[in-house]
Amino acid sequence: MIKFREVLSNRNFFFLWVGQLISTFGDRLTQMALVALVYQQNPGSEIALAKLISFTIIPVFIIGPIAGVWIDRLNRKNVMVISDIFRGCLILSIPFFIGIKQILFVYLAIFLTFSISRFFIPSKMAIIPDLVPKENLLVANTLSGTTYMIGNVVGLIVAGIIVNTQSIGAIGGFYIDSMTFFVSALLIAMIAHVRSVKEVSQNIITTTEAISSSLRRSIAKDIIEGLKTIWRYGDMRFIVSVFFILMTGLGAVSCVIIVFVQHAFGTSTRDLGFLGTFLVTGLFIGTMLYGKFGQGVPKRKVVFYSFIASGIFITVFALVVEKHPNLLTAGVISALLGAAASPIMISANTLTHEAIPEELRGRIFSSLEVVIHLGFMVAMFLAAYAAKYIGRLWVIMIAGAVFYLCGAVGLAVEAKNKATCS
Repeated sequence: MIKFREVLSNRNFFFLWVGQLISTFGDRLTQMALVALVYQQNPGSEIALAKLISFTIIPVFIIGPIAGVWIDRLNRKNVMVISDIFRGCLILSIPFFIGIKQILFVYLAIFLTFSISRFFIPSKMAIIPDLVPKENLLVANTLSGTTYMIGNVVGLIVAGIIVNTQSIGAIGGFYIDSMTFFVSALLIAMIAHVRSVKEVSQNIITTTEAISSSLRRSIAKDIIEGLKTIWRYGDMRFIVSVFFILMTGLGAVSCVIIVFVQHAFGTSTRDLGFLGTFLVTGLFIGTMLYGKFGQGVPKRKVVFYSFIASGIFITVFALVVEKHPNLLTAGVISALLGAAASPIMISANTLTHEAIPEELRGRIFSSLEVVIHLGFMVAMFLAAYAAKYIGRLWVIMIAGAVFYLCGAVGLAVEAKNKATCS
């Protein structure tokens, strides 16, 4: 069995892993600061939260489809370094706009930050197979997942304190986040040369031209081309379905559950940070256990069982918080939910790496981003409006039921296909 320390001893992967750990920590500070900002201006409004989150999603449709094509032509390491520098500068500008009370420019900075992320995220996913051998991919994806989990745990704990501390507050959170991007850029720059599809003299001007070109291209045409590419690979149809179901469910509960928790416990970010810490701790534990013991288990079955368990824990969480809002009990359920859901993303990412050729990774991951974020955003707004009419509890419980049914149906179909083949 491949050991985690064996993959971490890979110098290039280690720099990528630590850089993202630091950057993710900073992201949680910004997230909590923005939630607090919305809470102060529009308390109890799912729609206001949905509008803010939409500024982080719309770039997926504008930039994403074209970004993948450029990523497959450029040096992915350089794309990541330049993206981090640009994002750090944009986050650094947010406190200034808050100070002069130009909230529209805050949203614009968030929009531009996530536009540049459309270059960074597919580059990160596409570069992993260049840094580690194929037999280490599952462990590498597991460790990449832990980057997100650990950064979230630390970030949420600190954010719950910082956002409610007058001497630092939300403004300090933005400053710290901007610094994490610059540190991440430095660490990624230390990665030794990795092979790319085509050697390109990469610089800031080239990346700026790529963004400009992305805005001029036909978005609908590139989405269709990306989906056609995905459809040619049989396993990718299953992977797209998994990502779409996962992100649609997350979109349905994202805003609703934030306001649900705020209403139940009476705080804007403190208890959200506490529950979020339990959730990502569970994600981290589940990720580590799956990476260590799950290599011999069929990935499709893992995904289906994870959907079933996630649906159960989402429903239990909603009922417990509604009827008996005890913070510690809700935290334990959140941790169990995180542990149950963690294998879904790891399995899907590993299947994607195994299914597609190296020269198409960038556009495949970009096209995936479009599909799953479309599901997320549509479900987010529908759920935000539905909460007004059927209540937040029912919206969350319906999302849990959908997860459970998708897992149960998937297992039944898998068993039927196996019986037919035998």
